[in-house]
Amino acid sequence: MKKNQKVLVTILLVVVLTVIIIYPKTKTFLAAKSRESSAMQMSDPGPGGIQGRQILNVSGFLIEPAQMSDIINSTGTLRPDEEVDLSFETSGKIVGINFTEGTRVRKGDLLAKINDKPLQAQLQKLEAQKKLVEDKEFRQRSLLDKDAISQESYDQIVTELQTIEADINLIRARISETELRAPFDGIIGLRYLSEGSYATPSTKIAQLVKMSPIKLEFSIPERYAHEVRPGFPVTFRVDGSITDYKASVYAVDPKIELNTRSIVIRALYPNSREELKSGRYAAVILQLSQIENTIAIPTEALIPEMEGEIVYVFRNGKAEAVKVETGLRTESLIQILDGLKFGDTLLTSGILQLRHNLPVELDTLIINQPDTNLN
Repeated sequence: MKKNQKVLVTILLVVVLTVIIIYPKTKTFLAAKSRESSAMQMSDPGPGGIQGRQILNVSGFLIEPAQMSDIINSTGTLRPDEEVDLSFETSGKIVGINFTEGTRVRKGDLLAKINDKPLQAQLQKLEAQKKLVEDKEFRQRSLLDKDAISQESYDQIVTELQTIEADINLIRARISETELRAPFDGIIGLRYLSEGSYATPSTKIAQLVKMSPIKLEFSIPERYAHEVRPGFPVTFRVDGSITDYKASVYAVDPKIELNTRSIVIRALYPNSREELKSGRYAAVILQLSQIENTIAIPTEALIPEMEGEIVYVFRNGKAEAVKVETGLRTESLIQILDGLKFGDTLLTSGILQLRHNLPVELDTLIINQPDTNLN
């Protein structure tokens, strides 16, 4: 029994040693066979006589007549036509406030008043003096006509009268500074002081805004500076609304913002019903040009080369390189003036892998043109 066990153990050891010795050689042999098989596949012509090439799966779309618009998309802010912080021109105690917050006022309306009693007293005094000097001037003129006094004496009275009149005008001007009046028609905002408060020229009483018309301020890239002029139409939409509003450019900043390389534009919207409020965000659209029945391709399909620009089209199961002439360019689309025709199938995927006459297979064919109405 023990003898049989020893024989069995010996056989197992021999088998194990044999596997250890033979396995590496077997692995090397199989790898060589695999490389040989691959080499034979590369040398063996496939369908169509093309050696060693795999067919690339690509996507494309059928080129059809399209409408292409060169559009600028921007963002802007609504601003009032006129806006001013109301304050007095002089200092003093507020003795009257004649407006209600958030109401409409007219140009010239008296909004608030500072105590002017000392000035009124000075004015009354000067007016009384003026009357006395006017009577004196009348008597002196009668005497002058009779040669009873000299011209010099009469001139002194005239000078005294003119001085009093100048003082009266000065006091009246100072009194007007105690009155806060609306400089234009508009809506008055919140009040920051109460009656009895002491105000100075730096004290803000309230804010007055004119909302009709309303200004739209936005920026465009500097490359469009020569295309946007006063009178240019602008479409905008405020946040939270689906209404498209039409405005017109009235001012273009003559300088370029160095940080953003953009130009600030201002447009006016009538806002006759004052439905739009100052400070609101606006999405702005400017349509520079519109071309009918043209060829427009995605920018990523165009390949720049030393001798020009090319695209790849699908013809007879292969990718064919075609040199093209371009026209209008937007951020997402390029107009093709020459090189392509309606009905061509433009390849839009695998661009970096494509070569002239490379076999390709269309996975996806888009029949409709991409959206050519947005920049």
